[in-house]
Amino acid sequence: MFLLLLLPGTWIALAWAFATPDPAAGSLLAGAVASATDAMPVTKALHEIGLWAVRLLLLTLAVTPLRRIAAWPGFVQYRRMIGVTAFAYVGIHFCLYIVQQNFRIGFVASEIVQRIYLTIGFIALLGLAMLALTSTDGMLRRLGGRRWQLLHYLVYPLIVLGLWHFFLQSKINVTEPVLMSGLFIWLMLYRLAYRWNGARTLAWWHLVALAGVAAALTMVGEWAWYETMTTLGGERLLAANFTLASGMRPTWWVLLAGLAIVLLQLAADRWWGRARVRNQRRSADRASIA
Repeated sequence: MFLLLLLPGTWIALAWAFATPDPAAGSLLAGAVASATDAMPVTKALHEIGLWAVRLLLLTLAVTPLRRIAAWPGFVQYRRMIGVTAFAYVGIHFCLYIVQQNFRIGFVASEIVQRIYLTIGFIALLGLAMLALTSTDGMLRRLGGRRWQLLHYLVYPLIVLGLWHFFLQSKINVTEPVLMSGLFIWLMLYRLAYRWNGARTLAWWHLVALAGVAAALTMVGEWAWYETMTTLGGERLLAANFTLASGMRPTWWVLLAGLAIVLLQLAADRWWGRARVRNQRRSADRASIA
C-alpha cells in the first residue's frame, strides 16, 4: 500500500525532471537538472502534487465507508498511512511553491499574508501537520481516546479549507475542485446517513439516494461558483450538465462514483461479505461450544 501511495509523487518527479531537457546541457542528467529549474515544470509539478494531496485526503475519509460497505474491516489499518502520506504531499506542495518563488522565503511569507488563497492553504497545512504529529499510538495514549478523536475531527474543516484553496487557485476552470468537492459531499452525507440510521449498515437504496443528492449538490455548487465568482455566469455550465458536447461534467462523475459504491455493496452482500459473516458466526459457535 505504501508503495502505491508513493507512485503518483514518483511519476510527477520523473515527469518534472524530464519535462524539457536542455539539449545544450551535455548529458541526460545535466538536462534533467536544467529542466528542473524551468518555471513551467515546477508549476506543473506544484499543481499535480496539490491535486494528489486532495485526492489522498479524500481517500483517507473514504476508508470508513469502504470498510463498511465492502465488508473489509482490515482496510482501516491503512487509514493512518494514507493520512500521513496525504500530509507529506501537502508539505511537498508547499515546498514546491517555495522553489517556484526561487527560495525567496520573505517573499513567500508576504504572499501568504496578502493573498487569501495562500493564507487558507497555509492554515490547512499547519492543521494537517498537527494531525500528522498526533497520529501516533503514543500521542493517542497521551491525549486519551476521547480527546484524540475530537482533535482529529478537525480533518473535516481542514479539508474544506483545502478545497476552498483549490477553488481560489484554479480561478476560472474549477472542474477538478468541483469534482473533489462533490466526492467530499458524498463522504459527509454518508456519515450523516449512517448516524441517522442508528449506526447500522445503509441499504442499497440509501446509497442510491446519497449518490443522487451528492450529484445534485455538486451541480448546484458548480452553478453557484460560476454565477457568483466569475463573469461567465452559471446558466451555461448548468446547461452543460445535460449534454455531452463538452464532455462529462463533475456532476455525472460524482453520480457514477456513488452508483459504483452501490454495486460494491451488492457484490459484497452477494459474495465475500456474506461468507465473512458466516465464518464469524461459525467461529462464535465453536467458541461457545469450547
